Amino acid sequence: MTMWDSIWPYIAAIIPTIVVAVLFYFLMKTILEGDRRERIAQSQFESEQKNSSEDEKR
Repeated sequence: MTMWDSIWPYIAAIIPTIVVAVLFYFLMKTILEGDRRERIAQSQFESEQKNSSEDEKR
């Protein structure tokens, strides 16, 4: 019996957990990055609207 025969069941049991954790990390990273970009775009839009409404009042 080799070392791999005794270790393999433990490795096989932990691999799905690691894969799910990595996928979750990249999913959350993408969601948070998208949210950050959306907030920046919303802020720029609101400042443009504010500037254009101030120009119309003059």
